[in-house]
Amino acid sequence: MGSIWHGLLHALGIAGSMTWQVTWSLILGFTLSAIIEALVKKSTIARLMPDDSPKSLTTATALGAASSSCSYAAVALARSLFRKGADFSAAMAFQFASTNLVIELGLILALLLGWQFTAAEFVGGPFMIVLLALIFRRFLSRKLVDDARQQADKAVAGSMEGHAAMDMSVGGHGSFWRRLLSPAGVTSVSHNFVMEWAAVLRDIAIGLLIAGAAAAWIPDTFWQNLFFTAHPLAAKIWGPVIGPLFAVAAFVCSIGNVPLAAVLWNGGISFGGVVSFIFADLIIIPILLIYRKYYGTRLMWFLAGTFYVTMVAAGYVIELVFGPLHLIPSGPRHASVGENGITWNYTTWLNIVFLALAAMLVWRFFTTGGRGMLAMMSGGPDDMAGAHEHPAPRPGDGTGP
Repeated sequence: MGSIWHGLLHALGIAGSMTWQVTWSLILGFTLSAIIEALVKKSTIARLMPDDSPKSLTTATALGAASSSCSYAAVALARSLFRKGADFSAAMAFQFASTNLVIELGLILALLLGWQFTAAEFVGGPFMIVLLALIFRRFLSRKLVDDARQQADKAVAGSMEGHAAMDMSVGGHGSFWRRLLSPAGVTSVSHNFVMEWAAVLRDIAIGLLIAGAAAAWIPDTFWQNLFFTAHPLAAKIWGPVIGPLFAVAAFVCSIGNVPLAAVLWNGGISFGGVVSFIFADLIIIPILLIYRKYYGTRLMWFLAGTFYVTMVAAGYVIELVFGPLHLIPSGPRHASVGENGITWNYTTWLNIVFLALAAMLVWRFFTTGGRGMLAMMSGGPDDMAGAHEHPAPRPGDGTGP
């Protein structure tokens, strides 16, 4: 019994240490995302994605990267955009970018694994989106899209539909800073910040706990045998194939997957395998079931297959591009998985500063009507009637939307 408790405490200690290491970067990323969402209305996004042209796909990718979301919220928002008239390919590009090309993901990758993985994220992500668009243009029939639109128009309630329906942006005119620093702007930022945390906190916690357990309990020899570390060529071929399958088994969002990605990297998975693993948050089993409800069974399988193929391809491309440029880390692997515990260093100072910022935003959220928004978060389209265009906070009185 003593050894069991020791092992459990060891796993929790690793998870806690990793949490402390990434806290400031998460708060920074979600704050920047909240600022952008406070100034851009969701109702305008669909009009900017009318087709699958390079312009629409580029716009969808940029807006998705700026509109950070957990996987579930991103899928719900993509459905909402599709129902409002956005092209299906563009909606899927937006969905992918909003989970895998976001600031907080890049920051955590750099902190736990190294800047090379952040660079791989921003190179492999656009490649995957382009490849997806080409596959959709060649193999996705108009009938399948029409059937999916009919299914999407049905009032299917999901756990994130209320969140996706909310629009907390600030209207009016004026400069960026004037709108942002106004009472309405600060309130909108606080509401977006807390709602994004509410959407993703569960997945981050699960990901950290899984990573802590894997680092504490699974011996290195298991990973080395699984990833063919004794055969470098086989490891590079096998890594992108098995990486997404690990993500399916972990069933957490891309940000929550990063701590486990660090464990897998230390265990011997290839560089491309890490990239494919991170990108695969959109084919986990709960997400596939949501695709089935939103778009029908046939399109669910089509998305599962095409997403998997493009994720594997992105891993191979990253290996082929980064290898000759000597951008793949070599030598002993020492990704941070919480072995050093919590120490008084720059991370501690940054956490103090950003936790103070988070506390201020949370206080603003609850003092401007935010509690009711949390209750609305899990509502379906009928529950959210009137919330698709959430009224902006009234300048000067400090009230929330």
